Amino acid sequence: EITVECNPTSIDAARAAGLVRAGVNRLSLGVQSLDDGRLRFLGRLHDADGARRALEASVAEVPRVSADLMFGMPGQRPEDFLTELDAILALGVEHVSAYALTVEPDTQFGALHKKGRLRLASEGDFAETFEQARAHLAERGFDHYEVSNYARAGATSRHNQHYWRGGDYLGLGAGAVGTLSEGHAGRRYRNEPRPERYLETARQTQPETRPEIFEEHLTPEDRVREALMLGLRTAEGVSLARVREATGLALEDGREDALARRRARGDVELDGDALRVPASRWLMLDAIVADLF
Repeated sequence: EITVECNPTSIDAARAAGLVRAGVNRLSLGVQSLDDGRLRFLGRLHDADGARRALEASVAEVPRVSADLMFGMPGQRPEDFLTELDAILALGVEHVSAYALTVEPDTQFGALHKKGRLRLASEGDFAETFEQARAHLAERGFDHYEVSNYARAGATSRHNQHYWRGGDYLGLGAGAVGTLSEGHAGRRYRNEPRPERYLETARQTQPETRPEIFEEHLTPEDRVREALMLGLRTAEGVSLARVREATGLALEDGREDALARRRARGDVELDGDALRVPASRWLMLDAIVADLF
């Protein structure tokens, strides 16, 4: 699987065909919405018609196409989001990533929210949209295989599944992030984001010279926590054997009471080697994971 992520303004039939000739077999388009007002609210460069044209061109040229959509925006009702989903599916998309609008503190949205000038969807509307979208997509043959991701059979994102399972990955190129195992520990790094500076550093022949601006060293316990944080977002859950092999630690150690408490409530279940959160509890996922940390 070779995926290219792009905005609707960056893709057309000729570019999509060129990517396929280069070996790309999957495109992920940041559509976000098919409503012009919501796109303006998000500050996107494309409009709804541009998003449709980009999707049509991509589906015609590329074997597998995914679309990102966002919900929880001001004034957006559950039925509005379902209408957008249907419009996306009608174009032949076989993978959908549906993300809730989140407000980060040090952003324009964060500043507006703090001043009370950003009216987001209520928690009730958020939950209703999430549940209705899941049911809506299931009726149309989409498996809800991760909290924010849905796919038809054979169309899941393989590279994302690799991340969620805690696999190693190389960060190649300006601004890329990589994570590599070091025994039972690990190292995560981020490359220089400026292309000219990245190339200048990468050309150096000294082995100690790396085009990186950040690194952190992950302890075995850090990796266990990341396995919980990422793996419990998925329908397959966390493999206890995989965690033990990767970290040298048993995930259950030190978490016996929290696991027993959450299992008694039905918030987590152990199915053979897999620890998972039932899909019916995914709206509570953050609290469940925090309890197990």
